[in-house]
Amino acid sequence: MELRQLEHFVAVAEERHFTRAAERLAVSQSGLSASVRALEHELRTPLFSRTTRTVRLTEAGQALLVEAERTLAGARAARDAVDAVRGLLRGTLTLGVEQCVAGVSPARLLAAFHREHPHMEIRLRQEGTSSLLEGVAGGRLDLAFAATVSPREWRGELMPLAREAMVVLCEPGHRLAREGPRVAWAALRGEPFIDFHPDWGPRRAADEAFAAAGIRRTVALEVNDVHSLLELVHEGLGIAVVPHHFSRKPEAAGLAVVELHGAPGAAYESVVVLPPAGAMSPGARALMALVRENPLR
Repeated sequence: MELRQLEHFVAVAEERHFTRAAERLAVSQSGLSASVRALEHELRTPLFSRTTRTVRLTEAGQALLVEAERTLAGARAARDAVDAVRGLLRGTLTLGVEQCVAGVSPARLLAAFHREHPHMEIRLRQEGTSSLLEGVAGGRLDLAFAATVSPREWRGELMPLAREAMVVLCEPGHRLAREGPRVAWAALRGEPFIDFHPDWGPRRAADEAFAAAGIRRTVALEVNDVHSLLELVHEGLGIAVVPHHFSRKPEAAGLAVVELHGAPGAAYESVVVLPPAGAMSPGARALMALVRENPLR
């Protein structure tokens, strides 16, 4: 079993498509397929269930994926450690980030990192917080910028970035806009809500806040990006409970912003999710030096 075979296997598992995986790795599809078949032959079991339209992991493939990601992460860390001793920062930095995370600008941060370490390859993955935690724990991500992480979910190191209140966004003619600028959480009962997928940080923060206030709600419209959420609110299709910094986005111009009270501890928190100190890659350490120097890069 070779590292190259594991890289091919992981790419197919993540892309769920041989052609896309081959394009991502810049190899021929026939070569990629032969590599995966050789790995299956060595392990004496199919790793993928293939049809004309889909590629899915078998039970054996799911078991291998966890260990393959750890093995590849360990190999990268070993190469990076040797380069660091030689005074070179090379290799790959794989960063995970929540959507519209507060307290940091990933684009400006990575631009600054690239200027200081031009030989490092940067990979960025935008995912929900639960997926980000799994990625750091499994070694798929060097570190991640996540939101609303509870102590029971992550027992490793967390570096706080920002904490802010949740507010209501609604169209100006809505009754809450007339009752504002500040209302109780109980005033939201019965409203149709627009929110993110349950794994995104703002949704997690909102769900925890409604639970703390003892209020049940129904999310009528569920989206995966902030622009769609704001557009739907503009059209009066529902209200949104979001972190305060969402209200400062250009797309939120013209919406009413209503503050909330009556749910102690209700807040949106963003953090850096870090692996154990001994497992942190040189690239991750260099990025964290920039974050600590100026987190709002």
